[in-house]
Amino acid sequence: MPPTSAFLPPGFEPGRPIALIAGQGLYPRLMAGAIRAAGIPIRLVAFEDETPVELVESFPAADRRLLKVGQLGHMLKSLQAFGAGYAVMAGQITPRRLFNGLHPDLKAARLLLSLRRRNAETIFGAIAREIEALGVTLLDARSFLDDHLAAAGCMTGRKFPIEEDHVAHGIQIARECARLDIGQGCVVRAGTVLAVEAFEGTDEMIRRAGSFRTEGALFVKTVKPGQDWRFDVPCFGLRTLEAMRESGVSAAALETGRVLMLDRPAVLRQAREWGIDILGFS
Repeated sequence: MPPTSAFLPPGFEPGRPIALIAGQGLYPRLMAGAIRAAGIPIRLVAFEDETPVELVESFPAADRRLLKVGQLGHMLKSLQAFGAGYAVMAGQITPRRLFNGLHPDLKAARLLLSLRRRNAETIFGAIAREIEALGVTLLDARSFLDDHLAAAGCMTGRKFPIEEDHVAHGIQIARECARLDIGQGCVVRAGTVLAVEAFEGTDEMIRRAGSFRTEGALFVKTVKPGQDWRFDVPCFGLRTLEAMRESGVSAAALETGRVLMLDRPAVLRQAREWGIDILGFS
């Protein structure tokens, strides 16, 4: 049976290997499991001190490569050696290592020198161009994970506790911050902005919001205009849920079809247990 995902390109060929370029956490493990379940050959490009060891060890030695962050030339050669028709990026690389702690080979050094602005978007965008110049199609990073995306309505099955006007306010603030490329999330309460996401990331932003009164507070996660889905998928998982619990933020609104819930069934089970409500909005 051919794989089904709304995010695969037209003419997708399931017999061609997919190289999983794997960063941290559960995301690459979910992706690897979904690709295997679809019966598609899979190879692994992993990074020292980033990719989960258990994921690396689940691949035969011939089907994996372990690199230092920044070894772009080695990564491109690995894709060629694998005979990969496709590649997919899943899992974060520690943000500070994009600017401090890289081990760039000659290919990466040349790429970095060619960039007028160096941020995660420009760096990964340039890497994507190098991958596709090999004839390897870089897939939408939501591919195969359709069932883990935020869905419409209150996913925790209760009446959502935040008033519609306050939800709309939170969505407006999150979208404007995303448009300005500040971040993709915020925490609001009754028309007041408690915190917006920036370089520190979602969980630290939520903890910062927790220093204020959080009764009736709402966490909102959205996407920026022109999002490059090949390497920039906003995620919501158990770690963020834990940050909400610690901070007393008991409601979240996630953009449907766009925010990836890392193991959605497990996240929803835990949210119900902790009394946290999760809404999908469009």
